[in-house]
Amino acid sequence: MKKKLQVFISSTYTDMIEERQAAVSAVLNSGHIPAGMELFKSGDQSQKETIKRWIDESDVYMLILGGRYGSIDAETGKSYTHWEYDYAGEIGKRRFAVVIDENSLRDKAMKNPDFMERENHPKYQDFKRDVLCNISKFYEDLKDIKLVVMESLKEYESDDKLIGWVKADQISKVEDTLLENVRLLKENAKFKMENEMHKNRLNQNNLINGWDNDDLKDTLSMTNIKLPEILSVTGKEREMSLLECFVAMADNFSVGVTNSVGNKSERSKSLFFKVAPKFLPYGLLEKVKVAGVQYERIQMSKEGSKFLANYHIRKNKLITGKE
Repeated sequence: MKKKLQVFISSTYTDMIEERQAAVSAVLNSGHIPAGMELFKSGDQSQKETIKRWIDESDVYMLILGGRYGSIDAETGKSYTHWEYDYAGEIGKRRFAVVIDENSLRDKAMKNPDFMERENHPKYQDFKRDVLCNISKFYEDLKDIKLVVMESLKEYESDDKLIGWVKADQISKVEDTLLENVRLLKENAKFKMENEMHKNRLNQNNLINGWDNDDLKDTLSMTNIKLPEILSVTGKEREMSLLECFVAMADNFSVGVTNSVGNKSERSKSLFFKVAPKFLPYGLLEKVKVAGVQYERIQMSKEGSKFLANYHIRKNKLITGKE
């Protein structure tokens, strides 16, 4: 949507008539709206609030600085042009300036000596230094002014912070677009919330007693246990990872092992006292109080069964090449 920027054009008046006209023409040719207060009488205090409102309502402030400082505002001690420039800066307006170069100023003053500042020359020089410290370019003739205006406004057109003016028939289209955007944002928020819930459910399914399944698998793989002779298929004490041990002893843990005094099996005792405790901290096994007896059973927990199932599923996928 094409927006029209309102450009407040500021300068001294009598020496800048042609320059202002060139700027106005360039603003119009760029498709924007020129504004200025040259028709108001300098020194009229009642017009200062009106000037403020015009600057407030404009998107961009443009200064054309020639060789004159201009009429002094009794309230501030600055020229009206200087006061307008400072006010635009104070309220955060985009400002740019075109400043006459020295050769052109001398040529202009030869035609009319009044176009060169004499009465308030120190103030003029201070003002000029301030202007040149900000966005500004020198001009030699009217073509330079038009070029600077068109280049500057082209840049400001892409500034989303500048509101500008739009045609009335485009407002309804904008409102429709905004409503559609609101609907899409709500729909996107809904999908995002559902996606987060789905991710949370997946994360929960992938957690083993608060551990990430892969992290737990890696931890068990890197932690070793010495398997007693009675539990080793080779009949000799051997060292293996906790992961290998858990998978190898899964059937025993599924049934459960006890510390019953009547339990004469050395294998069961080794499982209960030497092996099973290694898995209790991870929640893979759990102690179960058996009703009516004095002994405890250690058996595979629901989390342990889930971990074991995940292990076999992933192992099968690796074998079949489906992962």
